[in-house]
Amino acid sequence: MPLIGRVTGVPRPTLDALGIFPHLLAASVLAIAVTSAATSVLVALGRSTSVMRAGLLGTGASATLSVVLVGGPGPLPSLGLTGAGIAMLASSLITAVANQLALHRCTALSGRSLRPGRPDLRQVWKVGAVGIPLAGTVLVKFAVLGVLTFAAARIGTDSAAVHSVGMSQVNLIFTAAVAIGQATIPLISEYAEERDTARIRRGIRAGTWLALAVVGSIGTAVIVCSAWVVPLFTSDPEVRPQITELLPWVLAVVVTDAAQAVVGFGLIGLKRTVPSFVTTAVCYGVLAAVAAPLATAGGLTALWAALALANSLQTAGKAYAFHRHSGYGGTERNASGPRSEKAITP
Repeated sequence: MPLIGRVTGVPRPTLDALGIFPHLLAASVLAIAVTSAATSVLVALGRSTSVMRAGLLGTGASATLSVVLVGGPGPLPSLGLTGAGIAMLASSLITAVANQLALHRCTALSGRSLRPGRPDLRQVWKVGAVGIPLAGTVLVKFAVLGVLTFAAARIGTDSAAVHSVGMSQVNLIFTAAVAIGQATIPLISEYAEERDTARIRRGIRAGTWLALAVVGSIGTAVIVCSAWVVPLFTSDPEVRPQITELLPWVLAVVVTDAAQAVVGFGLIGLKRTVPSFVTTAVCYGVLAAVAAPLATAGGLTALWAALALANSLQTAGKAYAFHRHSGYGGTERNASGPRSEKAITP
């Protein structure tokens, strides 16, 4: 991270302020990898409650430790960015442990070893056909978000701080959309096996509207309560007003991100992850190319407006792909009951 920062022209004081944060972040990523694997298995087994419980524990730990370690309320010292890293790592570890415990208690896996064992190459290939494009999608997204962070840091230390706080708020609110999206995967997979186009599309519409309602409500509440929320993230009197001004764009980004995420989870349920990868690569690729000039010319407002636009274009692209791949030549089972016509694979 410091090397890339020097290459891209980030001011030296900003890089020096990182401290051990990159190391804490790297450890957090490893914990998230373990968490993601367990989450996928639990969702597939219908143990969404266990996933929600683990997510709530992790989110609660992150929110609490962020306030205590970063803000340093009362007599407690403020650890700044290091405190944020500790909060992220603790949250990731707590979620990972909770998910692993849930797996070991799962009755569907009782009597079976949870060790990896010898790899089944055919199963690895089947998982990879869905997982590799999905991994590429996530890699592209967060790589470009990293580019945006460096673009914001080029403006100045205050802008880097404001951008970081904004992304933290987006990530906290976005967890609701992720939970809803993950819950749709088993339903979409079941309907896809029955080739029930009506239920597939109805399910993803319900998930999308629910995610938009929840995320939109939380984002609006943050804006309304900004006088109490913003001080939880920083005590700097110069940074606080800038964060408040950015909050409408935080809402726009998280709502558009929630919409594209739920449709993306629907494509996972259909086992069609290549369209998600292509859409994200194109939209975010263009965003990465214009990030630095946009930040220089229009500041954080232009940068976040471009991010919201990229998310909107992603939503459109993924929605088109979902509609295309969820359509069958006939209806195997309609919403009201019996099988009416033999489904034809497109």
